Amino acid sequence: MSKSTDVRIVAAELYFLPIPFRIPLKFGREVTTEGTCARVHLTIEDRLGRRCIGWGESPLAVVWGWPSLLTYNERHERMKQLCRDLVQSWPRVLRFGHPIELSYDFQQLEFVGLIKDISENEAEPISHLAALLCLAPFDLALHDAYGQLHQRDIYRCYDAEWMNRDLASYFKDLHEPGVDFQNKYPVDFLASSPLKKLPVWHLVGGLDPLDESEVSGPTPNDRLPVTLLEWIEQDQLDCLKVKLRGNDADWDYQRLLKVGQIAIDHDVHWLSADFNCTVTEPSYVNEILDQLSVEHPQIFARIAYVEQPFPYDLDAFPIDVHSVSSRKPLYLDESAHDWRYVRKGRKLGWSGVALKTCKTQSGALLSLCWAKSHGMPLMVQDLTNPMLAQIPHVRLAAHAETICGVESNGMQFCPAASDCEAKVHPGLYQRRNGVLDLSTLEGAGFGYQLDKIERELPQRDSLTEYQTEKIV
Repeated sequence: MSKSTDVRIVAAELYFLPIPFRIPLKFGREVTTEGTCARVHLTIEDRLGRRCIGWGESPLAVVWGWPSLLTYNERHERMKQLCRDLVQSWPRVLRFGHPIELSYDFQQLEFVGLIKDISENEAEPISHLAALLCLAPFDLALHDAYGQLHQRDIYRCYDAEWMNRDLASYFKDLHEPGVDFQNKYPVDFLASSPLKKLPVWHLVGGLDPLDESEVSGPTPNDRLPVTLLEWIEQDQLDCLKVKLRGNDADWDYQRLLKVGQIAIDHDVHWLSADFNCTVTEPSYVNEILDQLSVEHPQIFARIAYVEQPFPYDLDAFPIDVHSVSSRKPLYLDESAHDWRYVRKGRKLGWSGVALKTCKTQSGALLSLCWAKSHGMPLMVQDLTNPMLAQIPHVRLAAHAETICGVESNGMQFCPAASDCEAKVHPGLYQRRNGVLDLSTLEGAGFGYQLDKIERELPQRDSLTEYQTEKIV
């Protein structure tokens, strides 16, 4: 079955944009002071030969996506090379379809083979998560281009009018009583009236000073806040995500205690605890939560959920986490590669899912649909998304009906990177009154309004175009 609206990819361009951080950011056991965004310019063609372009961008978050003993530079270069390989691979696929269909099939077929080929001669294969980070900007650009071609908001293109396959075709290996995806589409699980203003979560990094007494050494000379107290005052924050160590229970408990007391003193209502995938035993988290509930019940009550304490790989670490989720909602993040991993996590006791566009828009939407159909609550978490990467990120949150807004920390770690985009969408790149304002986003695709954004791109890293006979 096919539609006249179907498209195929005919060309791709790739740009790497370096992003210096104003302050260090700690992920797990590593500290990062810079990042790279991969930006993709994709050209698509419909069955009549009409062409249109779209843009996608996502951070190549090396430390987050690929924890390893390999050096940062080694992992970084291998991720960049995978992006280059994808520039060559995507336009060779001659299939027509809807973006979700094209992306899903590519991941199941060509992408698997590509990862296998590039990993054959490597001592350590690229992680599944790192590979998804490389794929994400291509997938996002495909969705944007499709909306641009048909002159529609891409979120109005996720139903039977535009898609050839219903959700049952993706979840076909699912056999569970009471769950039927026949004639269901992503639109059936998305907000009918997406929010224009989202509560925003601030990241309290493991190295961040909480107040002036913790400031040591030089600080950025950019007139932006340095301490948590300054950020709360400036942005009127109401949601704080607390990064923990996961291997030092005393430090983690004291950190939650200090941030929690600041929350109480400054009328901040919500906290989350992020253990950075370094915990190996549920008792580690349980003991901290139990102690907090007894000694500081007000702080305990403010914890909305606990995020991914345990290792990424659910196959290698199938830890039963029901004891944790019985105390507080427990959200998959790094482990939620796709809906199959979400299903596996649910069986192990995970409560909800933290979605990220850096794992592809297509994958995030399928995970969203599966999770919602099984009563799993959602959040949309940040990966320090600057520039264009911020826009699909917040749009997903606006449509996902999360438990409370969206995490957004680009303004903490790399605000200058988004200066060009902030002139057009100021409410997306600064947090005021505890919210992000999406009201400037409009038009086709993701609503970037690129014609208004004055940004000079670096020389493109790679270009390929394959001319083929028109396929009808």
